[in-house]
Amino acid sequence: MLPLPYWITVLVTMFAIVVCVTLHYEGLRLLSDKLPMPKHHHRRRIILLILCLLLLHSLEIWVFGLSYFALQHLAGFGEFVGIAHLGLLDCVYYSATVFTTLGFGDIVPVGPIRFMTGLEAVTGLTFITWSASYTFLEMLKTWDDGQK
Repeated sequence: MLPLPYWITVLVTMFAIVVCVTLHYEGLRLLSDKLPMPKHHHRRRIILLILCLLLLHSLEIWVFGLSYFALQHLAGFGEFVGIAHLGLLDCVYYSATVFTTLGFGDIVPVGPIRFMTGLEAVTGLTFITWSASYTFLEMLKTWDDGQK
């Protein structure tokens, strides 16, 4: 049987994923409902869409970054090797490298916290492709409207 810190890490990871999926879904729904469709200058809509998606991804990175920050301060949840003291912005930086699957490798997780790292990479990849698909569909609508 796995020790308690592993189970708590799994629960925190699942909570972060549920928060981010909800945030992403509701963010896209809000963009669909509220993003203005100008009669001219359709580029503005797409530019605004991209800026909003970047903000949405940033918020999701912060959700995971805050989760890493919280877990690393509790005994038994693992640690990060490669940096003497991991502050909040370091956790957000680490989260961004994992979320985007960039993975510099300058900060390496050890212990149960590795579970969150692996699932954040899958989650980030899913959200990035979800956003790309959404952007493609919005661009098709904008381009089709411009041709009518």
